[in-house]
Amino acid sequence: MARRRLLTREALARQLDPPTDEREIARHFTLTREDLDWVSIRRGPASQLGYAMTLLYMRWPGRVLGTDETPPASILSFVARQLDVPEAAWRDYGRREPTRRAHLADLARRMGYRAFGRTDFHALATFAMPVAQTIIQPLQLAGIVIDEMRRRRLLLPPVTVIEAIVRRARRQADELVHDVLTQGLDDDGRTRLDALLARRGDRGATWLSWLRNPPLSPAPRNVMRLLERLDHVRAIGLAPARAATIPAAAFDRIADEAVRITSQHLAELPDRRRHAVLAAAALRLRESLADAVLTMMDKLLGSMMRRAENRTRDKALGTIRALQVQLRLLTGSCRLLIDARAQGLDSLAAMAIDWEKLGAAVGEAEILVAPETTDRTAELIDRHRSLRPVIGPFLAVFTFRGASPVQGLLDAIRVVGEVYRTGRRRLPDNPPLRFVPPSWRPFVLRDGQVVRAAYELCVLTQLRDRLRAGDIWVEESRQYRAFDSYLLPPATFAALRERGPLPLAIDTDFDTFIAGRRARLDTAIEQVTALARQGELPQVRLDADGLVISPLKAATPPDAEDVRRMVYDRLPRVKITDLLLEVDGWTGFSECFTHRRSGRPADDRNALLTVILADGINHGLTRMADTCQAATLRQLAHLHDWHVSETAYGEALARLIDAHRALPLSALWGDGTTSSSDGQLFHAGGRGAALGDINARNGNEPGVSFYTHISDQYDPFASRVIAATAGEAPYVLDGLLYHATGLSIEEHYTDTGGASDHVFGLMPFFGYRFAPRLRDLKERRLHLLPGQDAGTLLAGLTGDPVAVGHVADHWDELLRLLTSIRSGTVTTSAMLQRLSAYPRQNGLALALREVGRIERSIFMLDWLRDIDLRRRAQAGLNKGEARNALARALFFNQLGELRDRRFENQTYRASGLNLLVAAIILWNTRYLEQAISGMAVPPEAARHIAPLGWEHISLTGDYRWNVESRPDPGQLRPLRAPSSLLAA
Repeated sequence: MARRRLLTREALARQLDPPTDEREIARHFTLTREDLDWVSIRRGPASQLGYAMTLLYMRWPGRVLGTDETPPASILSFVARQLDVPEAAWRDYGRREPTRRAHLADLARRMGYRAFGRTDFHALATFAMPVAQTIIQPLQLAGIVIDEMRRRRLLLPPVTVIEAIVRRARRQADELVHDVLTQGLDDDGRTRLDALLARRGDRGATWLSWLRNPPLSPAPRNVMRLLERLDHVRAIGLAPARAATIPAAAFDRIADEAVRITSQHLAELPDRRRHAVLAAAALRLRESLADAVLTMMDKLLGSMMRRAENRTRDKALGTIRALQVQLRLLTGSCRLLIDARAQGLDSLAAMAIDWEKLGAAVGEAEILVAPETTDRTAELIDRHRSLRPVIGPFLAVFTFRGASPVQGLLDAIRVVGEVYRTGRRRLPDNPPLRFVPPSWRPFVLRDGQVVRAAYELCVLTQLRDRLRAGDIWVEESRQYRAFDSYLLPPATFAALRERGPLPLAIDTDFDTFIAGRRARLDTAIEQVTALARQGELPQVRLDADGLVISPLKAATPPDAEDVRRMVYDRLPRVKITDLLLEVDGWTGFSECFTHRRSGRPADDRNALLTVILADGINHGLTRMADTCQAATLRQLAHLHDWHVSETAYGEALARLIDAHRALPLSALWGDGTTSSSDGQLFHAGGRGAALGDINARNGNEPGVSFYTHISDQYDPFASRVIAATAGEAPYVLDGLLYHATGLSIEEHYTDTGGASDHVFGLMPFFGYRFAPRLRDLKERRLHLLPGQDAGTLLAGLTGDPVAVGHVADHWDELLRLLTSIRSGTVTTSAMLQRLSAYPRQNGLALALREVGRIERSIFMLDWLRDIDLRRRAQAGLNKGEARNALARALFFNQLGELRDRRFENQTYRASGLNLLVAAIILWNTRYLEQAISGMAVPPEAARHIAPLGWEHISLTGDYRWNVESRPDPGQLRPLRAPSSLLAA
């Protein structure tokens, strides 16, 4: 069986062929004075032109000009003009092979080039081997090898030789990684690894399969099942530090392979590779299972607190109803007493009061008004029994670490763990109590005694908060690491700051920063005050009665909808499969979905597009295999496991968006410098319902949110899955900083949910202007710098002054955080989630909040005086909402519910949906351009036609890939003729 090719001549065309761009031609094919001197000694135009072309080809692309090869006409003409010889002279060059060989030898001697040899093969394979540990794409690795050949002045060999170098380097890199990862393993260690492939008794599944498929829904019994798996993988005996012995990218690749490869296939691998893959699997499983336990306990406590809150609310409503009954009796009795006193009756016996009922009513009322009866904490404590079986094992399995401020809580954790370990029924005398917050103290301490159930739940809830913040951490966890471990090391940050400006968009000198913000605030206050006094704030009234902001008036022409309908009526009807094939022909986005291990593209492009479509329309691989008839479920599952990844989705999305931005019609919608972001809730159903979070604002059904960024040109350039209960604000900057497109965003809009003082504080450091549409703007306060005066009109909107001294004290720490985010050491969302979970007194969180207050105050003043800013924000958010409508229409299968249990699969659904939306936008835009041009629609009307229509796209039915029906390259489908109800 022939070996599959890693590289082809077509794939390496950009490296081996001369450039076609005029600037690149001028760069690589301009002759120097020395070159002209060498050429001038050749006799005849043909010899001179041939000698010059041979010289230039040696220099770039770095190879010998083929015997029968003719350079591109643009290059030949450019070189001939430099030599003042006719282009036609090239046809006479090379008729005598000795002349061509003599020129090659002479140029090699003069320029120091030499032919590729066997020793060069081994040297280059050795050079590429360390690179191959972290780069798996054959084409990318080949490019690095070719660049090194040029540097060494080696003439490029045939593609097969370059491919052989890449193969050798990849094999040597794999062997080295496998050796290092298994170094020091004795026979017992290898036996324990091989035991992972054994069957679990008579249950059929292997131990590895059991470990790779843990329970995910939060429940006490599932916590115990996770702990059992964690104990099993720990018993293998591999230290977590072993993962750091190889490059992180190499370990991630092997660990990812270990998750996807079947146990049967693993058992057939050579010993060295099998043990390395199993070792990576064990190390990654130990880390992921630790995270899973901690996350499940977090969710379990959260669900218990939510149920306690719901029960408290229900009980409060019942209490009100019961109190009404007793109050009627009490008020009736009190009325009799008042009437009796008014009539001068002193004897209680003369009063018609049912004393027995009155006494019962008073007793019940006393019970109902007791504070513990309607308190969430009391309800939570009542549920302690359901959690008690997992508290001991949970605290025993981890070693929690933290800084001195949380030492009291760490001591309490050890106390509770010791009580469960020894089986004692009571807590020891004088347990640690400093960590207990005031809201818990009445329940933890009762009559001077510590209540065990309340104490244990207080410990767990406080541990949950501190793990979220990062000031308590678990060393073997990836998600719950120490806060400082996310940031650049202090020494690295100090060296960066000393060597030059930090990679931030503002002046990092504190005094300069504050002076600039003070000047901007002074100017904004002065302008807003002057406009308000003249009554010229646009659609805003600011006076002694307060602030009133009028809604924006619609700026869309009245006939815009009619024009849109007429244009869309001309677009050809198309099936979603044909649309994807056509877009793939334009952009080649399917090439981004390469094999996770080999880096090769998929052999069956139609099957790959089927997998992407299954993600995008929420169809699932099983149902898609039944409806597409192009591939079996096994083929689709293999493609999804080995070719689909978040990186591939990101690269494919970038291709679509960059192609869309190049279309002239896109410029009518915007210049690509503004964007908006918003979340879209998708309910969870089936097995996914147990994992979804419930957000009370959206009803009582569990679900997740797809948080998407969209540019002013309608390009959805980022999308990610977040919990329905999670705030949107931490994820705003993620999409702006970590997308793979060529967009350069300058101004960003969100609704109220995406805004926080922390986000306001971060935005200017990365060069973004933040302009959220705040629902409660009138309730927000202006925070000015010390010594600034807002004036009488703005005095009612002014709050506490900014704590400038606190910001100054933490300025270096803040810059270190920002530089860590910019350098990619940590994501913005990870940092903001931890900072928001910190106690109120945390210095860094407060410093960032104070900076955010300054930025928000500047923004609020700009919002009042700049109606164009309000209109841009409104338009940007409207585009996001329109995009969400298209996404909802596409994500229609399985009732539009997410039924995937794994977060990874949910992420693929979100990315597949976003890629499908981007493909439709690109397809619509190209055909809208054609329709608008043919109908002579003016630009002012065309800018109101969004590329988000889907009425002409068939989304249902059998999904067949009709490659033959695709238009020829450079051609589009014919537009539809205008339809008429009166046509025969």
